[in-house]
Amino acid sequence: MNTRVFGSLSTMMFLEFFVWGAWYVTVGIYMSELGLSEDIHWAYTVGPISAIISPFFLGLIADRFFATEKVLGVLHIVGGVFLLLAPMAVEGDAPNVGLFITLLLMHMLCYMPTIGLANTLAFHNMTDQEKEFPIIRVFGTVGWIVAGILVGVVLGAESTAIPLYVAGGAGVLMGLFCFSLPHTPPPAAGKEVSVRSIMGLDALSQLNSRSFTVFIVSSFLICIPLAAYYSYAPVFLNDAKVADPAFKMSFGQMSEVAFMLLMPFFFARLGVKWMLVVGMVAWVVRYALFAIAAPEGVVWMILAGVILHGICYDFFFVTGQIYVDKKSTPEIRGQAQGFLVLVTLGIGMLIGAQTTGWLFNETVTGEGATLLEQWQDFWWIPAIFAAVVIGVFTALFNDKVETTETVH
Repeated sequence: MNTRVFGSLSTMMFLEFFVWGAWYVTVGIYMSELGLSEDIHWAYTVGPISAIISPFFLGLIADRFFATEKVLGVLHIVGGVFLLLAPMAVEGDAPNVGLFITLLLMHMLCYMPTIGLANTLAFHNMTDQEKEFPIIRVFGTVGWIVAGILVGVVLGAESTAIPLYVAGGAGVLMGLFCFSLPHTPPPAAGKEVSVRSIMGLDALSQLNSRSFTVFIVSSFLICIPLAAYYSYAPVFLNDAKVADPAFKMSFGQMSEVAFMLLMPFFFARLGVKWMLVVGMVAWVVRYALFAIAAPEGVVWMILAGVILHGICYDFFFVTGQIYVDKKSTPEIRGQAQGFLVLVTLGIGMLIGAQTTGWLFNETVTGEGATLLEQWQDFWWIPAIFAAVVIGVFTALFNDKVETTETVH
């Protein structure tokens, strides 16, 4: 890969995740400041809905008829405009939360397909995907971190509409930049496609085994309490008076980079099953730390829970992707990975956003006991739920896969 292509792909990944990181962490704090805390879970429901729908857009339209860089550009520009319009729905004397959530949904319907499109474009323009993609992809994590620093530390704007404007403007900028990316023809032009293949059901029929079923069901269930972290951890940090919560939440992405580099070491020694178990245990420990720290607002324990995100994400999600890859034949590999995303970030996170939203509205009322004591009650529920999932997974999963390959 030449220097120009490397620079273009790195910038693309940086902006891709800068857009998401600029608003996603702070929107709950912003809604809480506007007195809309009861509706926070809806802001974190639009992503899973979009994750369920986006494979159909990619498989039926984007991958078959249009150049990847052009679709990427148009989606980012349109999605950025929706974000720029969103604050207008809730600013003023008559906030319209329904319109606000609808505009966020329209943005995410545009944004979610761009993640797959960005990966497709990157892979198409690489000469050695296994060596080059991790280097390019890490710029996406850096983009998320920089977004958190900008809106949290530089602008100090977590509780305002500024993050939405920053993200919307970055989306439009990203869209314009995409038209300068290397030309990438539609990867599935002329190929037959079906709804079953897009959903990954053909792959599921070939991977049918008890351990794989246990893995899929556990992945689905563990994403239900995971939604509590994405939806309410920033609000919790804000209520606990942790300074610059958007920046502090980016510690999770920083640890993600560190643990990604350590994964080959642990993977060779623990294997698939215990890597997955360690990842899930980290989620229990994270929520337990939040619960124990809540009454007194113990900052170091809260930050330790955030930093555990690296283990939570890398050891479970990345290991899960490796497991699926190892169990799949080349013919069904893409379908199998798509099915995993559908089950976890789609259906699992959708149910999780709604159930944790109900739990938050029932538990963290700001009435009676102190606010932080109510947060303690809230965090124990996902901790216990995740612990039960770990017990079932550990008892029933017993799949043997080769672990000698290098983790990328």
